Amino acid sequence: MIDVVEIHNLTKKFTNPDITALDNVSFSLPKGKVIGLVGPDGAGKTTLIRLLLGLLKSTSGSMKVLNLDPLTQTHQLHQLIGYMPQKFGLYEDLTIEENMNLYADLKELTVDEKRQQFEWLLKFTGLAPFTKRLAGRLSGGMKQKLGLGCTLLGKPEFLLLDEPGVGVDPISRRELMKMVYSLRDQGITVLWSTSYLDEAEKFDSVLLLNNGKLIFNGNPHDLTARLKDRVFQTTGDSQNPRRLLRQIMRENNELIDAVISGRHVRLVLPIDGKKPDMKLEKVPPRFEDAVIDILGGAPMQPSDIARQISLNSDDNSVIKAENLTKMYGDFAAAKNISFNIKRGEIFGLLGPNGAGKSTTFKMLCGLAQPTSGHGYIMQTDMIKNPDLARANLGYMAQKFSLFATLSVMQNLNFFAGIYGLHGIDKENRINQMVKVFELKPYINQKAGDLPLGFKQRLALSCAIMHNPPILFLDEPTSGVDPLTRREFWNHINSMVEKGVTVMVTTHFMDEAEYCDRIALIFQGQAIKIGTPDELKQTGETMEDAFIRLINEYQPEIQS
Repeated sequence: MIDVVEIHNLTKKFTNPDITALDNVSFSLPKGKVIGLVGPDGAGKTTLIRLLLGLLKSTSGSMKVLNLDPLTQTHQLHQLIGYMPQKFGLYEDLTIEENMNLYADLKELTVDEKRQQFEWLLKFTGLAPFTKRLAGRLSGGMKQKLGLGCTLLGKPEFLLLDEPGVGVDPISRRELMKMVYSLRDQGITVLWSTSYLDEAEKFDSVLLLNNGKLIFNGNPHDLTARLKDRVFQTTGDSQNPRRLLRQIMRENNELIDAVISGRHVRLVLPIDGKKPDMKLEKVPPRFEDAVIDILGGAPMQPSDIARQISLNSDDNSVIKAENLTKMYGDFAAAKNISFNIKRGEIFGLLGPNGAGKSTTFKMLCGLAQPTSGHGYIMQTDMIKNPDLARANLGYMAQKFSLFATLSVMQNLNFFAGIYGLHGIDKENRINQMVKVFELKPYINQKAGDLPLGFKQRLALSCAIMHNPPILFLDEPTSGVDPLTRREFWNHINSMVEKGVTVMVTTHFMDEAEYCDRIALIFQGQAIKIGTPDELKQTGETMEDAFIRLINEYQPEIQS
């Protein structure tokens, strides 16, 4: 059997800047498998996908895709493959049906082929009842299903999916994965690039890239097995888990990884590593632990971000939602949402796409006017005095609050200015952001052209430029690799220890474990509020708890 992809000693170098994106990479992909493509930002994943599509020319090495040369036989190849880019090219002012017609025409399908394939794909994706709905009005999960459906037009033999789960809730991601595995059972090969390593753990095999080199190619469970007897969690400690994490990191700098998991701290030890002097219990390793290990471990040094922050930490309510309701016609995007957030607390908003999380965020930030109810920031009513309330906020939007056509330095200068920084204070703060977030190599690059992880770094640096006492972070780590996520949370935890209050949304369920409390939002309502451990049942992961609680409340809310 001929492999779907055959690559030998593939190298790709760029001259501006001077980097080697892929370095002597060799592998083959068998037919009828789901293969994960993972690695840190800048590892070479996107370059590899573009080479497979014939969009780039390699510097050296050889490559065949479906026994075709991607550069010289591009048209023939594109009739046999389906490609779903990270930002899929749906036309939001066209309906589902119109988008599918457009992509069918690009695949040169006949009228009969379109009719047959539309019928199957609409049933397969569950979009049949919504064909007249505009793509721009679909939830994140439905957009991804439509994107996959358009990709499948023409019945491709090979699918390339670039981060299809970014920004999609766990329920929709599971549905997407189920759909892709049914395609595998039909003999279609899938290369799936992802930053969700819980997804990659379920794939048939994984390609792990780092700095342009292929450092692992095989079954993810084989990599995870290397961590047997090396993963533990703390037990029986009543100490604040953030404080405990900081103590562990300070006293054990040889650890591979250390993260908060509800009231516990989860540790990955080096081979033959010394255990911290505290009560620990062994827990099963995860694929993400193994990836962190093979990449050399997570950063353990303290964050410099919080050094200048000095806030009094007490039990005063600094964020308050009081029966917040937002109506669009007769549709309730948010309905009677109430909660209090104390100073120095991380409060998470979880929920499926379209549940009302971002609407709640925007009302509390003064970016959306409530239909009824009130939002308070530091006891200031957001409706009556929005400017005073917003002065206490740093806000990182879900879809970057950056100016894409401005350079990194121009964005930093702009946000420093609007947050009231001037003179030497402004210069020092910008220099600190550039150093801490390693932005110097990109300082003159347009924000819109940055790699995803560096866009997120720049967006976070702009949000915290003025040392705000309250941070609103709307999916701050969406699409970034696990090392960058740990770097972000190291900064966030350090600021919270100094009294900063954080409200955060996320679709990474392990990140939800870092929160002190969580409000689970569904169909515009807060259906459950509690600590991560209060939301979970014995033996459950946070993702299992998320799906169980949604399924339990759905009949009650819909009735």
